[in-house]
Amino acid sequence: MNLSDKVLIVEGKTDKRRLEEVLVEPVQIICTFGTMGISKLDEIIDQLGDSQIFILSDADKEGRKIRKWFKKHLSESTHIYIDPKFGEVGRCPHDYLANLLLRHGFYVDTSLIMKGKFYREGNNLNGKYIKEYTG
Repeated sequence: MNLSDKVLIVEGKTDKRRLEEVLVEPVQIICTFGTMGISKLDEIIDQLGDSQIFILSDADKEGRKIRKWFKKHLSESTHIYIDPKFGEVGRCPHDYLANLLLRHGFYVDTSLIMKGKFYREGNNLNGKYIKEYTG
């Protein structure tokens, strides 16, 4: 399987599984397992190459700490924020995550795109979610 040029960095396996349920394009998802340090950061950077990097951490103290590491040491990364009411990426509803990722240019399962409380008109990014992912 060829991975896209996008990398999502999350805290744990639950977050990764939730994202895999929403995404339809192959994206490399790297878990920090809730901790950061110089050696962990070096290990992650070695896996990145020339990829576009997205940080998606939980809305808690550890998530903010990890985000701070990446802002300092990997400033070219894009930070995606979840609503604090969900607390963790792994607890976000599928439709919420689908719409959130869609706004950042990811291909998501179109059955999850709903006009409702998480939908904003104009989310289609020039019809991106309407057309199929062709790899």
